[in-house]
Amino acid sequence: MSKNFKIFLGFIYLLILVAFLYFIFSNIQISRLNDFLYYKELQLNLDQFVTNNLIINIIYFSVFTIIWVLMLGFGSPITILSGILFGKWIGTLVSVISMSIGALALYSIANFFFKDLVKNILEKKFRKYIQLFQQNEFNYFFIYRFIGGLGVPFFLQNLLPILFNMKKTNYFFSSFLGFIPSVFIFNTIGAGLNTFIKEADNFSIFKLILSEEIFSPILMFVGLIIISIIFKKKFFKNVN
Repeated sequence: MSKNFKIFLGFIYLLILVAFLYFIFSNIQISRLNDFLYYKELQLNLDQFVTNNLIINIIYFSVFTIIWVLMLGFGSPITILSGILFGKWIGTLVSVISMSIGALALYSIANFFFKDLVKNILEKKFRKYIQLFQQNEFNYFFIYRFIGGLGVPFFLQNLLPILFNMKKTNYFFSSFLGFIPSVFIFNTIGAGLNTFIKEADNFSIFKLILSEEIFSPILMFVGLIIISIIFKKKFFKNVN
């Protein structure tokens, strides 16, 4: 049953990915990708579409994000996209809630169907995490999320608590709170890209990076990295 379900999840993931890519590329004029005016047109049309159907689009985006995380998708593209679509404040709220639900769903399903498989693959490599998280699973997993998972891929971060059988309430709320700083930064970058395209007359990578909308979240990201290094040395110094 576990093997068949794994195949089913993989098929659904590929189906969603193909459908998403088809939708994107079928609505993009490839011949105009070098034309900055084309991006301004897309930005204007996208803004109007999202504004006119805000609640419905938030629901669609939330469902898509939950499924994306459930199907082992990356987190960063989703957070940048939500900033482009909904701005940094609404985008952050929508992203954090949706990613937390998606991560919880992935954890619950994997813990039920693939617990032994996950342990066989990950337990030896992450044994020190188990010992550490068992001391206080909420606090340590919150810090772990906050500092970006110590370089562990996002989908493995979501599966790691299976090794120490974390409570679902602790899993959800520590993820929710831990996601906020990085998700806000990436949403701010997405919103900044949207603003730059709207206001700029032509594209310049130099102007883009130095624009307040992009430069500020870059500084925040650097600050988050510094804080993460400090937290890593303080709380995870014995973890390789």
